[in-house]
Formats: sequence, structure tokens, C-alpha cells
Amino acid sequence: MSGLTKSVPISDVGRSAYRKIYRRIVPLIMVMYLLSWMDRVNISFAALSMNNDLGLTATAFGLGAALFFVGYVLCEVPSNVIMQKVGARIWLARIMVTWGLVASGTAFIVGEQSFYVARILLGVAEAGFFPGVLLYLTLWVPSQMRGRITALFLMSAPIATVIGAPLASAAMVGLNGFLGLAGWQWLFLAFGIPTVVVGIAAFWLLPSTPALAGWLSNEERSFLVDQLNRERQESIGHKAAASALSALRNPRIIGFALAFIGLSCGSYILSFFLPQVIDSFQSRYGVKFSVMEIGLLTAVPFGIAAITMFFVARDSDRRQKRLRYVVGGELVAAAAFVLATLVDTPVLSMVMLSIAASGIYVAIPLYWELPGQYLSATTAGAGLALINSTGNISGFVGPYATGALKTATGSFDSGLILAAVALTIAAVAVSLVSRRPRRRLSESQSEQVESSYTESPQGV
Repeated sequence: MSGLTKSVPISDVGRSAYRKIYRRIVPLIMVMYLLSWMDRVNISFAALSMNNDLGLTATAFGLGAALFFVGYVLCEVPSNVIMQKVGARIWLARIMVTWGLVASGTAFIVGEQSFYVARILLGVAEAGFFPGVLLYLTLWVPSQMRGRITALFLMSAPIATVIGAPLASAAMVGLNGFLGLAGWQWLFLAFGIPTVVVGIAAFWLLPSTPALAGWLSNEERSFLVDQLNRERQESIGHKAAASALSALRNPRIIGFALAFIGLSCGSYILSFFLPQVIDSFQSRYGVKFSVMEIGLLTAVPFGIAAITMFFVARDSDRRQKRLRYVVGGELVAAAAFVLATLVDTPVLSMVMLSIAASGIYVAIPLYWELPGQYLSATTAGAGLALINSTGNISGFVGPYATGALKTATGSFDSGLILAAVALTIAAVAVSLVSRRPRRRLSESQSEQVESSYTESPQGV
């Protein structure tokens, strides 16, 4: 990318444009992803009573959790291709409404088979949302400013657990038996119905591009359009890809996808099984926890992770360093998972699990900044979808293997070791596939990045 134009000084027009993006777009996409994450993983809380009510073994639960990714992987690339044709506003709203309806319907499953069907349908409904939002951000924010916004978006995942864990526990306890429904059934309804409402709101509140945003001034709109056009015209790598198909055949993109398998494996094992891991402390350490206490304890590692990921992403944007934080976060998380199986008190176990969560959530948002250095505008949608859908293969393997290992060994330790191994492989893989960025920020852009932290659009 070239520098900023002299006629549009970053000190007024540029900063004003970014401030409006932070106020108008970022909060909404954070809420959208928060609901996405809760509708995906609320079975981890429901399992505390649902498994017994429906007669699900740990293996059956792990398989059901994993089957979400079958529909997700199969439909993600087509979903993002359609999004590029119809626009972000229409397609993201459609995705949310559909998955909200399916998530609500999960309240009425009656056994293993209906559980499996509901999870597959949820994956089909949600396919394309995550890479779709990442693609949407590339249509609004130049790359050197995108790291912190991406981190804020992805921060919704740990925040979802911080907020959702106590709410999920309260719903399961307080609404149990109301209108003849079990607490875990109300849990699915409590998050599925708001998803439909937010999806409808997103249709009206998310402009597809800056050119269509009525709340931007003409100068702000011109600033963003100019910066994004300059970025798209920049040659990436040896030769810009000419089609989405070329992204699907790009060995570097495939390499990033394989690296993401390990990272997402650790993330999903933690997200799907942490409430049950904490519940297992009762037999392992001789302590007693209520369902509400398990929900509150589950929120702790994710709360620490949310704070950590924001400040690390902010520092990464300032320094324009991504790879070192990605690899470091993965290795720290791997070590913490191993140590969590070796300590002999619940307090130390929670400390290790909190460190593991922080390492994972430091790595995830910054990881997503790496592939963008090698994707052209024409291949961004299919490329990001390919990486995410391929990486989410581990969303099937990790939870299913963890459930099977729990059934076979009676302990979640093997699952935590599996997460550690996957994260270590991810750290090695992303190091091998990454290269020093071929683009360098111009002097004026470097000043833009630095000034964004002295006078932040968020005031932080």
C-alpha cells in the first residue's frame, strides 16, 4: 500500500471515519459473534444435565458436538461465494436467522439421533458466518488497522463464555420445569431466539461497504474507499491471484489451513469440555460445586483470555508483528494444558486452564492477519473460507476424540494432552508456512498506525 493522500489528513477525516466504524459496526459484529459462539457451544453447559436426561455417553456427546462441523465444512465455501454475490448485509442476516431457528429447535431433541441431526443442521445454517465477517472487515478497514478490530470481534468468543456461562447456569437452574421444559431446553431457547432478532436487525444496520454508509460524511467515505482501493491494487506476492479457484490451489493458503487445524483443535476442546472438566474436579479433588458455581468458574479462564487478547492485539498492531505472538500463544497454551494434568489442586488447575485459554485467544485473531498478506481481493472470500473450513476439521476430530478418550480412560487428561499436541503442531506449521511480509508500511502509514494509539478511536 502507498501512503495516505495529502488532501485527506489522518488527524481529522481518517480518525473520524475509524471512530464511526468502532461505534457503528464493531459492537454489532461483536454481539453477532457472541451469539454465534453461544449457540455453538451452549451444549457444553447443557451437557451437565442433558446427557443424563437423554442417556448420552461422553462419546455420544463428543460425536454430537463434532457433527456441527460436518455441515459447517461442507457449506462454508459456497456460503462465502454467495455472500460476495449478494452482499454482506443480506447474507449475514440470513445466516443468523437460520441458525437461530435451528438452535432454538435443539431444545426439542429426544435422543442421540435427533441430537446428531440438530448439530449437523446447525453447522449448515451457520456456515460462512465467521469468514464472512472477516471478509466484511476487509471491505471496511485497511490491513494495518485491522488487527485490533479483528481482535475485538474475536474477543466475543471468550466474552460469550464470561457472560453466557452464568446465564446458562441460571437458566438451567431457575427455569427447570417451567412450562414442562427442562432447564437445558430453556438454555437453547434463551440464546436461539435472540439470535433471530439480532439477525433481522443486522439486515438494517450493516451497510455492505463504506460507499453505502449514510452515517459517513462524503470526506470520510472517500478516505476509506481510497485507502481500500490502494490496498487492493497492491501486488501481493509474486503475482496477484486472478480467481477464487487459484486461491483454492494456492499451497500457501492450504498450509495456513492445515496450521489452523491445530489451533482450532485446542480451542474447541477447551470450549466444548471446560464445564465438564471443572465438574470432574469434584471426584478428582474431593470438592463440591453446584451447577451455578460451575458456570461461574467456567467464565474465569475466558474472562482472563478476553483481557489478554485485546492488549496483545493492540501491541501487535503497534509493532506490526503477528507471527511471534501467534507461535508464542500456541506454545504457551500447549505447555499450560500439559501442566493442568499434572498439578494437584483445583486452584492450580484453574490457573493452568486460564493460561491455556489466554494463549489460544492471543493466537487466534493475529493468526487471521497472516493469510491476508497472500490473498487478493478476488480470492479473499474463497480463501478465508477454505482456511476456516479446512481448519474446522479439527472441530470434528478434537471433540469426538476427547469424548471417546474420556469414556475409555475415565478422565479428561488425555483430551488436554491432545489439545497440547495439536497446538504444538500448529505453532510449527504456521512458522514454516509464513514468510516475512512482502509489503512494508510506508512512512506515512507507520505514522498512521502509531497515531492511532496516541489518539485512539476508542479512547483507550
